[in-house]
This record gives sequence, C-alpha cells and structure tokens, in this order.
Amino acid sequence: MKNICIAVVNFCSLIGKTINNLDRMAIWIKKAKRKDAAIICFPEMNITGYVLSKHAKELAEPVPGPITVNLLDLAASENIVILAGMLERDKDGHIFASHLVVKPDGVLGIYRKLHIAPPERTIFTPGNKIPQFETDGVKFGIQLCYDAHFPELSTHMAMQGADVIFIPHASPRGTPDEKFKSWMRHLPARAYDNSVFVIACNQSGKNENGLSFPGISLIIGPSGKIIEKDLSGKEGMTIGCLNASDLFRTRNHRMRFFLPNRRPELYGTLTK
Repeated sequence: MKNICIAVVNFCSLIGKTINNLDRMAIWIKKAKRKDAAIICFPEMNITGYVLSKHAKELAEPVPGPITVNLLDLAASENIVILAGMLERDKDGHIFASHLVVKPDGVLGIYRKLHIAPPERTIFTPGNKIPQFETDGVKFGIQLCYDAHFPELSTHMAMQGADVIFIPHASPRGTPDEKFKSWMRHLPARAYDNSVFVIACNQSGKNENGLSFPGISLIIGPSGKIIEKDLSGKEGMTIGCLNASDLFRTRNHRMRFFLPNRRPELYGTLTK
C-alpha cells in the first residue's frame, strides 16, 4: 500500500432529487481535491436517496446510465476517484443498493449490497459477488451498512488483499452519539481483527421522505484506533491520511497480525 489522502462525506441525500444531489456532490468533490484527496467516499445511496417503497423502481437507474455519465465527468474534471451510492436497476428489473467506483478514465467497478436488512428485503435484491478494487496503490473493498455486521465478509476481503474497507451507511434514527456508540461495538473490531483501515460514513439530516439520519463518520486505523471522526450530525467532510507505515507496523507485529494464524480447516465448513 502507498500513503494516500482520502475524503469521506456525511451527505444529506434528498429523495427523488438526483440532480440536486449530484450538484451538491460536485461542491464536496472540488473541496476534497483542494485538500489533496485522491479518493472521496459518499454514503450508501446518496445520489438517489434511501428509499424503502415502490418509488425505488422509479428512481433506480441502470449502470451505465445518466448517473454514471455524471460521475465520470466529475471524476475526470477533478482527477479524483469517487465512491458513490445509488439505486441500481438491472435489465431484468431487479433493484440493488449499489456503490460505484469511478475513476477519471472510467468506471472501476460496482459493489452490490450483499446482506439485505429485514426492512429492505421486499425492495432490494442481494448481490452475489465480493469485488476488490485497486487504485493509487491501494487495494480496497466496500461494504454497505448492514454488511458490516457479518465479520467473515471483512476477513474475506482482508484475505484477498484489501488494505482498506469502505463502509458507507444509510442508517437512520438515533442521535450522533447513539450512532457512534453503535458503530464502536463492531467497526473497530473489523479493523483490528483484520489489520485494515476501516472508513465509515452516514447520510445526514432529513431526506424529505420521513427519515432523519445522524450523519457521522469514522476513519479507523489497522490497530483499531480512531484516526479521524466527525460526530457533528451535520453534512460535512472529513479528510484522513492513511499511512502505509501504520499498516506495515501492525502486519509485522507477531502478536497483532492474526490472519496468518487462522485455522480455516477447523471452522471453514461453518460458513457454508
């Protein structure tokens, strides 16, 4: 891994106002570039908004589509990698909670949420692939919100070489402090157990469809310690520098790098 500066945004995503959301994203993308960020990450479904109703089909788009074209223009104009969320519709009409990875020279890939929370199951189709992405000398995976509650997913990503796991959320209800306490139960463990950086962000504010989001963000190092955080609950951006030396130090500590000492022959069948 190389040293890299990343930006993470707590974003107020208004339902059904895709163009407005994209225009406001452009402002944060420009600010991130001025701070020398190489990657900027937005929350789950930040472009289309978080929808749990029949309107999801109306807002969903194919990939590539108009949203993709807009993101490509933004990535090229600012020379930055963009991670952004949307409702995706495939050719068979299935709806996915998806996160795009867009580089200045094209779409690097797409992640479709794998674990669908109970309230979402009548709307979303689960993805069935665990992609890995690489840019600017950094290998990373993506999980979306509910995905983070399944430890084996993070371990799989780490075993496939991920240095960083981005975990964008669309997690409503509660205060920023309550959401922070909730995240602290599991997100530092995902970083510590797998010796990876974990970067999480959430939607913020009212989405004009009855939901309110306590937008917070965390950047957690491979030792499980918080590097940067924003607990304001407001729309805003956090900049964090991920140092390769932190990863090297953790992964070369014989008592704190756990992955090489796993014994999957004992418990691997339990995950099937």
